[in-house]
Amino acid sequence: MAQEVRDRGIVLGTVDYGESDRIVTLLTRDHGKVGAFARGARASRRRFAGALLPFTVLEVRLVSRRGELFGLSSCTIEESFPGLRESLEAISLAGYAAELCRELCKEREPHPELFERLRAYLAALAAGEAGEAQRMAFELGAVADAGLMPRLDACARCGAGVSQARACFDPVAGGLLCARCEPFASGQRVRLGPAALELLREAQSAVFELGDRAPGVRLAVREPVPGEPRVEARREARQAVRRYLRHVLGKELRSLEVLRQVGLEG
Repeated sequence: MAQEVRDRGIVLGTVDYGESDRIVTLLTRDHGKVGAFARGARASRRRFAGALLPFTVLEVRLVSRRGELFGLSSCTIEESFPGLRESLEAISLAGYAAELCRELCKEREPHPELFERLRAYLAALAAGEAGEAQRMAFELGAVADAGLMPRLDACARCGAGVSQARACFDPVAGGLLCARCEPFASGQRVRLGPAALELLREAQSAVFELGDRAPGVRLAVREPVPGEPRVEARREARQAVRRYLRHVLGKELRSLEVLRQVGLEG
């Protein structure tokens, strides 16, 4: 008899299969990233009733079957975040966040913190409460949940202190480099001024603070007000995060092109 499990999952994406079926990729709380075969999902309006839209939080019943895919026995909507569909920027960032989680996770490797972090970030996007600082905190939190947090408190190679005046961030080394180790930096290095380093450290510190929405998530990261002399700092910090993600993933996320098209990525 096939074993059935119950879990909560966020829809990361779907692929049509055959004439009536659909394969759903879910980030579940207790079973990690899983693929689920939704039989008849395209043919029946009743059985899944719009539940398989991207970014929807579901309560699911999964049935083990041969191969890598579960069978999706049934599901009910827990949260649908309708506010995401009202903003091109919000839904573009949601797609980026979902792709990042999909690429960071191995199949069936539980990451409950990442599930909660993504759920909280989607809720903030839907409510119009997630700006650049929250995005950076989500990115650094996601890599932390995957065990890949860059080192920003000391040299990633030798552990020595680093210059605050003009720091060197090397994605290949895994974080900041001190003056002694800087000559060994890769061609992917990024120079960070004091304000850029402060932005990254603010985002990183938010990763480890408890929030009201979910464990390990704090979305009240301070956003620079318009006119603050932080434009260059934000550009440097964004470049550092982008290069680090590209290094740990081994590629650039496809959703970055969408963010560029809507003016959210330089």
